[in-house]
This record gives sequence, structure tokens and C-alpha cells, in this order.
Amino acid sequence: MSEKKDFLRKIVEEDLKNGKYKQIVTRFPPEPNGFLHIGHAKSISLNFGIARDYGGVCNLRMDDTNPTTEDMRYVEAIKDAVAWLGFKWNGEVRYASDYFEKFYEYAIKLIKMGRAYVDSLSEDEIREYRGTVKEPGKRSIYAQRSVEENLELFERMKKGEFKDGEHVLRAKIDMASPNMKMRDPLLYRIRHATHYRTGDKWKIYPMYDFAHPISDYLEGVTHSLCTLEFENNRELYDWVIENLELKPPRPYQYEFARLNMNYTVMSKRKLLELVNKKLVSGWDDPRMPTIAGLRRRGYTPEAILNFCEQIGVAKANSVVDVAQLEFAIRDDLNKKAPRVMCVKEPLKVTIENYEGYEEIEAPYFPSDVGKEGTRVLPFSKTVYIERSDFEENPPKGYFRLTPNQPVRLKFAYIIRLKEVIKDKNGEIIELKAEYIPNSKSGQDNSGIKVKSAIQWVEESSALKAELRLYERLYRAENPQGIEDLNPDSLKIVKNALIEPWIVKTEQERFQFERIGYFFKEPVDYSKENPVFNQIVPLKDSWAKKSKSVPKEQPKIKQKAVNGGKSGEMAKLTKEQEELYENYLKLGLSRQIANIFARDKELAGFFDEALKCVKTEAAAVANIVANDVARVLKEGIEIEPKDVATLAKLVQEETISNKIAKDVFEIMIKEGKEPLAIVQERGLKQISDPKEIQKIIDEVITDNPGQLKAYKEGNKKLFGFFVGQVLKKSGGKANPRIVNELLKNSLTQI
Repeated sequence: MSEKKDFLRKIVEEDLKNGKYKQIVTRFPPEPNGFLHIGHAKSISLNFGIARDYGGVCNLRMDDTNPTTEDMRYVEAIKDAVAWLGFKWNGEVRYASDYFEKFYEYAIKLIKMGRAYVDSLSEDEIREYRGTVKEPGKRSIYAQRSVEENLELFERMKKGEFKDGEHVLRAKIDMASPNMKMRDPLLYRIRHATHYRTGDKWKIYPMYDFAHPISDYLEGVTHSLCTLEFENNRELYDWVIENLELKPPRPYQYEFARLNMNYTVMSKRKLLELVNKKLVSGWDDPRMPTIAGLRRRGYTPEAILNFCEQIGVAKANSVVDVAQLEFAIRDDLNKKAPRVMCVKEPLKVTIENYEGYEEIEAPYFPSDVGKEGTRVLPFSKTVYIERSDFEENPPKGYFRLTPNQPVRLKFAYIIRLKEVIKDKNGEIIELKAEYIPNSKSGQDNSGIKVKSAIQWVEESSALKAELRLYERLYRAENPQGIEDLNPDSLKIVKNALIEPWIVKTEQERFQFERIGYFFKEPVDYSKENPVFNQIVPLKDSWAKKSKSVPKEQPKIKQKAVNGGKSGEMAKLTKEQEELYENYLKLGLSRQIANIFARDKELAGFFDEALKCVKTEAAAVANIVANDVARVLKEGIEIEPKDVATLAKLVQEETISNKIAKDVFEIMIKEGKEPLAIVQERGLKQISDPKEIQKIIDEVITDNPGQLKAYKEGNKKLFGFFVGQVLKKSGGKANPRIVNELLKNSLTQI
């Protein structure tokens, strides 16, 4: 176990020290409505890891209380993912559906205690009666039903006498509670659907917030670890256990920050949309962020678990750079994957002064990896090199083969160009060359110095292979849906050539010299038709690419207007054009100015917010367009003054943009003012350079391997260090100051 303990492990240690529990029991409770993704890997690592570290056990439980979305296929996929990551659950797999009878008994108990009632309001009426964060709700008239009437109705619900939505069972708690979750929450709903395990036995199904604490209690769970979106559910979790008078020891819920990663979606609903619309080949498509997809692509369990350990466990949400995951797999495979040669775009080279055939012994690993082993490379007068390794008219700084510049064939000889052969269209189809006899690698006494060594394969022994080259599935850093998909996320190279040893070995992962790390495609690979998935390139080329290509402005979609095509944007009226120009003068982006010019409600909210608090217009506009627009659609009220104050806190660098997102969510849930939230929860941003420098020094000291790689030229690791500093500060360190001080620190070391 790591010497550095996260806040959850500290809680566990304190509970053991105080004798609160004799044994630690955790659980991983996924809903079997899709495949697990990389975000679940963090939860798996945490729940199973804590149980392992403290001599406890971890249960695997399927949260299968929704018969309309769940399937046994997903159960098997979940079991497979957990086992592949290297974890063993306690006993047999558990199911919430195993406890349906017990849930029903407990619901009856609450009804008899007068703490639950059958409500007959419609879904819309329930929502209306719930109130807002500013106003209390009002209780349904059906809450006055007698215990006997509630018991009779609930029994009839169980028998299937009513339609879906006709009745629900609700807890009777507090319709004025500041926590909306406590305003008489739903405990059961009617579902006339066949459950994949219980069939048609049940017509009513428990809600998650009712089933979750009872399942934990029945299994003897001690620490119920949830992500932050369930923070407000904790009060209801405790209410269920306390009001059912469940005897101790009882479980307690604790929340941690979920894994959010850029260029990635973590919504099973959105991932299912990709599968259903056949935008990917399935849940295990190597571009998918699912554990099955990463596995098929060639990621190792060790790399994924190392990544989860590196990002740590925090109390505040943040976004992790996907480059950290890519770094983790490169770091893992650098020590494991043998180096072999592959030519993606072959160019024939005939070495005219070489006669015969020989076998050259070549190492699998460079000396700095510390692993040994060799294979034999056939060599003859005809080889193939990478087409890009020859330039007839080379640019400045080009160090490979040219008419005037020799090059080394790696592990073999230096060659020099003699003639370029072209077809009738002027395309190069072959190079004639000569080799330097006394220049063999390791025995070179030719006196000729070359600036690079290139990969190659010998003609008669080379095997044709298919390479599947992957880029990120989404081109947007914060993807919203299928409109942000990257059209170039998969490229297939059909006629690559590989050295023969690759298909003879049982080894599955390789580093193709100067190209990237590759994996034998587990479904389509055969020795006769070898297919390889690119796990990850040798270097992160995405950052360079995304800088060179201008970012497209998101398209604004609107329903067809005046008979126009669906998706077309109606032209601005004269009045809207004037508003649009005025918003541009305020410093708003063209997109947001366009939105406000067309949407009077949002524009009015924005204008009112600017009147309340003097702050930067663009900062307020961004929150209104991205966050306020969403909650207004949901019927949630929010004060313009609070939004302007939140923008000002960001502008003054009291809080970061990321923390502002969390504050906003608390604002709409609890109705508190942003400054009060920041002060109560200690969310104020750290901007003291001395304090930040101390954190930077600790991070650099704690990561000697990454520091070495950074100093050796892997500048992409700068993002890794920034992420570690932000993580260590709980997301509170001022990113601008972190960047400035970190650049200076890494330069001086």
C-alpha cells in the first residue's frame, strides 16, 4: 500500500482504530445497462484497493432495479472487466434483484410506520409540487391516505393492477427541505417490463436511493463509496437506514470525485448511442473509452491501474488530460514491448553491390530498458524502407536518405543512393543503392558518419499486414455528442510489411520502431492475415495537430423555420442584428452573441446580471449561455445577481473555472449564494506563489521518472506535472500561477 493515503483511506484507518468495524467491506455496484468505461476503472481500483489494503473484502453487486435497460450480456461484460483488471470479488456475484422481497418488506414497514404513502399525482404534478431551490414544495393530497389504504394500494401495485405511472410509493419526509432529494422522494414505481433475472414476477421496482442503502446493509458493507453526484443522496441514504431502525453495524456513504477526462465521454447513454447508430463497431471498439475497448486496443491492466493511482482520489471534480492515460500505457509498454520493424508505406530498395543472403542478430530491447533477448533479421539485396525515409528534394533538417546523404539500415549496413526509378506518372517506385561493406552495425570501421538509422524489412521474408491507426474518438476537448466525433479516428493501412519473427512469437504487444506501440488484433488477427491495432503512438502528436488546425466553431442548430431544411439557421431580423452587434461590442463571442440575439429569455437574464454586479461581460455570458440555459430549461430558478457574482469570483481569481462549475451546481441544488458556498466549503483558490511553489517542489520530488523523461525531451509531460499540482492542491491552485512557476522550476532543474 502506498505510504501516501487519500482521505478515504484515512477514514477507514480511523474506523478500524476506533473499533467501529471488525472487517472492512466495500462494494462495486454497477448497473448492468452497458459496458464499464475508464471512469469505472477508478471506482473499481478504489473499492477493491481499499478492501485489499486493509484485509477486507469487496462485493461485486449488480444494481439491477430497472428492467427496461438491463441485460445479462452486460453482467458478463462487467464481470469480465473486473477480473481482467486483476480483482477478485467476495464470494458470488450479488444482485440487487436478489433482495426484491426484502425491499418490499421494508417498504411495507415504512408504510405501517406512517413514513411512506402511495401517491397518485402525475409525473408533471409531482415535479411541480416539489418546489424550487428558493421555494418550499407542497405535499400531495394523497399523503393523507390511511395506513390501511396505502397498504392495499401498494399490494395492488405489486399485483400489476395499475398502469405504469398511475401510482408511486413515496417517503414522507419534508417538503420544505433545502435538499430537494428529501422532499418526499420516490421509493417505488410501476414497471410492466420483463426483468432479465426475475421475469414477470414483479410489477413494481425500487428506486436506487431506496435499494442502495438496504443492499449495502444486507451485505454488511462498511464504507459505501460513491462519486460526488451522489453527495445530496447521502442524507436520504442515512434516512432510510435510520427510519427502518436497522441494527448496527451500519454502512456509511462517502463521496469522491469521479473521473472526468477531456476528449472523452463518460455517459453510458451517449456510448450506447454510438453503438446503436453503428458509429463504432461495438462496445469493444478500440476507440471507445470502455474497459473492453481499451483491452481490445492493447492497453494493459497495469497501465490502467497505474493511471488510476496517479490521478489519485480527490474531493473536488476536475478534468484529467487524456494524455496522462496515454503516458501510463507508454510507460508500461516501454519496459515490456519488444522493438521490431514494420514499414507502413513500403518503398523498394535494390542494393546493387550486395550479393547473397545473411541473418543479422538484433536485440528486442535497447540497453537502457534493462531487458535482453535477440531475434534474427533476414537480409538480402532487396529490402523495403518507409517511403517517408527518402526525399529527393529534402527540406532543411532532414536526416534520412537523400541523393547526397547516406543512411543506416538499422542493425545492418550504411547505404548510399545511386538511382531513383519512377513510373510514367513521375511516382517513385524503386531506389537503386549501394551498401558500404565494412559498415555493419557494431562492426563499423568505414569512417562514414550518418545522422539517422531507419527501419526496413527484407523482401522475401517480409509479411504483409494490416495496421489500424487510431486517433481520439472525439475532436472536441469537451465533447457533447455525435456532432463532435472525429472523422479521422480510424485509418487502415492495408499493405504494411513486417519482419517475420512477429507472427512466430506468442508475444502480443510490440513497439514498431519509430511508429508506435501495436497489439495483435484479438478478433481479426491470424498468422496468415496479421492485423494490428495501434495502442498509442510513440509521442503525443495530437497536441501539435490540434494547434495547427483551427478549431471549428460549434454549429448552432435550430428547428426548420419557414419551410427551411432541418438544421438551417433562420436569418437574423433587423432588430436581432442590432442586438448581435451590441453583444459583440461587449466582448462576447460570435456564437454567444448569436444565441442571445435570438433568445430573449437568456438575453434578459444576461442583461439583468450585468446590472447587478460590475464584472466582465464575457465571463457572465459564458456562464449564462452554457450553464444557466440548461437549468432554465429544467424549470430551476436562479438569481442573475448570483451568476454575476460567480463570474466576478472567477475574474478576480478567487476561484478557478473548474471550481466555479462545482459552485454553480451547489447553487442550483441548495439555493445558496456563491460567496457563501466558497467560504463554507473552503473553495477559495490558492494564489500565493510561495504556497504553490511548495506544492510544485513536492510534486517534482515525488515523480523522478517523469522528471527524467521531461528533461530528456518529452515536453508533453508538462501537462502531467500541472495536473499533479492541481490534484495535490485539491483543485484549488491558481492554474495561471501554477503554469508560470512550474515552467520556471522545470527549466532550472
